[in-house]
Amino acid sequence: MKRLNAILLLGAALAMPAMAEEVDRTLDAAPDGHVDVSNISGSITVKGWSRDQVNVTGELGRNVEKLIFERSGDKITVKVKAPKRSSRGIASDLYIQIPEQSSLDVGTVSADIEVDEVLGDQKLNTVSGDIDAEDVSADITAAAVSGDVEVNGDRKEAETRANSVSGDVTLFRVAGTIAAESVSGDIIIDEGAFDRVNMNTVNGEILFQSELRDGGRLKAETVNGSVDVEFVGEIEGRFDIDTFNGDIDNCFGPKAKRTSKYTPGWELEFVEGDGDARITISTLNGDVTLCR
Repeated sequence: MKRLNAILLLGAALAMPAMAEEVDRTLDAAPDGHVDVSNISGSITVKGWSRDQVNVTGELGRNVEKLIFERSGDKITVKVKAPKRSSRGIASDLYIQIPEQSSLDVGTVSADIEVDEVLGDQKLNTVSGDIDAEDVSADITAAAVSGDVEVNGDRKEAETRANSVSGDVTLFRVAGTIAAESVSGDIIIDEGAFDRVNMNTVNGEILFQSELRDGGRLKAETVNGSVDVEFVGEIEGRFDIDTFNGDIDNCFGPKAKRTSKYTPGWELEFVEGDGDARITISTLNGDVTLCR
């Protein structure tokens, strides 16, 4: 009987699902090194701090093989290693603190990414998940296939590239050069100051409420969606605007003209001030509003 009970207990133990693992690990790091993070599923939160260390806390999925956490030179790798043949029980939630001057590279398949107070260059990529980057002050590339992308800066000069296939792209208080793209989603640019702006969406609206500097270039294109551009501060430049099926509302004064008596399109070309900047706006199906 005792032997039978032992066998039954052993069988029950083997049948029990593996438990999630709590992690809390720390490595010394270069103050301005590089941190590479990879997590297939779950969430990643990264925060910059003043210590020359990388600290990882959180919970690994019950079927995760292990957490790779290692340093090679000035690079630290944080990687959740999951079984190749199973996607169940691998969702892992990581909270990572890194030296604030670090550069950062984050890659996920099905996970949200949040980054705050990281001052180095960033590359953030997810297939299915949202990206939220706060207090950005250096070059950043943020890309999602299915998810929203939001970048909040502090108006320091940088190159910002943000795109989503199915999701909105929102950029607040960034400066310098931007390229924002969405296939199915809106693009919002607010409280920024730019030398170069490129905005493109297939199915979505574009809203720009920022400064375009002297000699700057702004290009906005949509297939199905309106474009609303409101300049902050003075703007002097050459404007070239056209729609195939939509109106043009221009508070600068000049009126749009029909492209043809046989088509519903409108076009507008005019120069404001010395014509140093260049603004090009085009939409296939949607209205254009231009103001300051």
